Amino acid sequence: MIDQYPLGELSAEQFLTEYWQKKPLLIRQAIPDFEPPVSADELAGLACEAEVESRLIRFDPDKDHWSLEQGPFKEEHFATLPESHWTLLVQAVDHWVPEAAELIQRFSFIPNWRVDDLMISYAANLGGVGPHYDNYDVFLLQAEGCRRWELGGLCDEDSPRRDDAPVMILPEWVVEQSFDLEPGDMLYLPPQVAHNGYAIGDGCMTYSIGFRAPAHNEILRSFSDFIGEQLGRETRYTDADLELQQNPGEISSAAIDRVTGILAGYLQDREQLSRWFGEYMTDPKYPELTEEGESITTDELVESLDEGYLIRRNEGARLAYVRSSDNKTRLFADGKSYSVTSGSTALLEQLCGEHRSIRIAATELSEQQLDLLCQLIHAGSLYLSDE
Repeated sequence: MIDQYPLGELSAEQFLTEYWQKKPLLIRQAIPDFEPPVSADELAGLACEAEVESRLIRFDPDKDHWSLEQGPFKEEHFATLPESHWTLLVQAVDHWVPEAAELIQRFSFIPNWRVDDLMISYAANLGGVGPHYDNYDVFLLQAEGCRRWELGGLCDEDSPRRDDAPVMILPEWVVEQSFDLEPGDMLYLPPQVAHNGYAIGDGCMTYSIGFRAPAHNEILRSFSDFIGEQLGRETRYTDADLELQQNPGEISSAAIDRVTGILAGYLQDREQLSRWFGEYMTDPKYPELTEEGESITTDELVESLDEGYLIRRNEGARLAYVRSSDNKTRLFADGKSYSVTSGSTALLEQLCGEHRSIRIAATELSEQQLDLLCQLIHAGSLYLSDE
């Protein structure tokens, strides 16, 4: 278990029962003496990389005008920025910085497969992204400087928003609560709580740990596509129990019942449903950036483990597992599934657990388990580390 969750005096059980997806929570000194793993200069450097998703948002208070620029940026561009009212946001920093990925592990009281990414923002004085709301849970950890967070009411897709802004801005802003966060302080916000954060002074860095919350329409489309790809064109609607109708133009309740039965049959297949969900929720955030890892044989893996190498989850990898009823456990890694015997459950628990690195002796692994690890290393989900 992680030594200490960043929840202050609350236990993980209390937090989940009283706050998770229910109401905001301010935690003073959630991580005392917090040492940011990424400096402002390093963040700016990441924003200059083509593979890294970044944005620069500015506000002109005199003209009441918002502007948005997408990265990558040239280094000299940052020297042209005004003294206030701008913020740089860099997405998925945990994919690129191992220490940032380690920080996310402190939030393992929420399942790993729910994690989206760690976004880091740097803001000049009064810089922010304006009043808005998110459709997902987020922990806002203050890393450097001071940020004021203003909270409003609950919003949804019918809430008014500014049409003239390149980012979602709520035009009618009523502050219900306000907090100034110092380094180590953290604010938790459930979905759809309106909020507005802006820097008080320069050098404000905030770490946002966000969680995936797929929309129902996305879930339905993804599952229907998954099932549809497995079915041939010969599997069709049938009505051998068809009865004579008074009007041939009527779609009868019996026909609707047959269609209901077709759909229910697929939804009640838990094996298929769990396989789809595991692949769906572990799909890489940036699949276009996925690269193959090292090609390694089981003999080479045994030699490496004997030399003391650790097995480590790739910083951008998403891993999860499901226990099956057929004496097998299914592992999901970056949108792919691997079926293994139940005897490998302990290994999967380690691979998907709170710690990104595990030390394991080759003598503890079966041939099948060694082969699985080689596949995951070659797929880029795992890699060998000497530290």
